[in-house]
Amino acid sequence: MKRICSQCQTEMIADCEVTVQRAMYGIKISQKRKGFFNNVSAVPKSAVCPNCGNVILYIDEFKAFKK
Repeated sequence: MKRICSQCQTEMIADCEVTVQRAMYGIKISQKRKGFFNNVSAVPKSAVCPNCGNVILYIDEFKAFKK
């Protein structure tokens, strides 16, 4: 999926990794649901605009968050 910068309408560079400086763990997006082993989580990716430097976070598994 092409990602377009909302600031300058340039095509963004996608599939960049997201990590926390001085930590190897990165970040995770999660949602608790009712029931045992019914939680959903995803590792976010980022896209960077090569023109203005705008950065967005996104996840590929967004459909898993729908109930």
